[in-house]
Amino acid sequence: MGLSEGLLAEFDHEMVSTRKTLERIPEDKLTWKPHEKSMGLGRLAGHLAELPGLGVKVVESDSLDFANRPAGLKPLVAESQKHVVEIFDKNVAALRKGIAGVSDADWSKTWTLSIGEKKIFSGPRIGALRRMVMNHMIHHRAQLGVYLRLNGVAVPSVYGPSADEGLS
Repeated sequence: MGLSEGLLAEFDHEMVSTRKTLERIPEDKLTWKPHEKSMGLGRLAGHLAELPGLGVKVVESDSLDFANRPAGLKPLVAESQKHVVEIFDKNVAALRKGIAGVSDADWSKTWTLSIGEKKIFSGPRIGALRRMVMNHMIHHRAQLGVYLRLNGVAVPSVYGPSADEGLS
């Protein structure tokens, strides 16, 4: 089994769990946030939908410099549950296709994320995908689960039963 094939099994599981969580965002609470320094619920959901798009950049290029982002590019804020899930699905499909096309040799090549001269990450491409995309998504999916809980929305099972449902 090649690295891409092994990674796709994990990727598929994490994306299903993330989609289940996004499907539960309460549309009447998109501006809600638990603290003034926290992202609003709609922005957090939008961030989760955007992250697979970052993964596409990881598999298709050798670097990404946030200092070169297009002018006027704004972070995604969910307008509705349907809106954010559609964007998430599109980005997941593109990233899944991208992962499948990466050779084992290309996974070990250096990938760099920077903001101008400041390096945020520089290491093997597979490490960038895991750290900057998949682990990042797992972190924010858990954060969204807390937002759901604090708003009385049932939290889906992810790695085992949640307090609201059994295994699914």
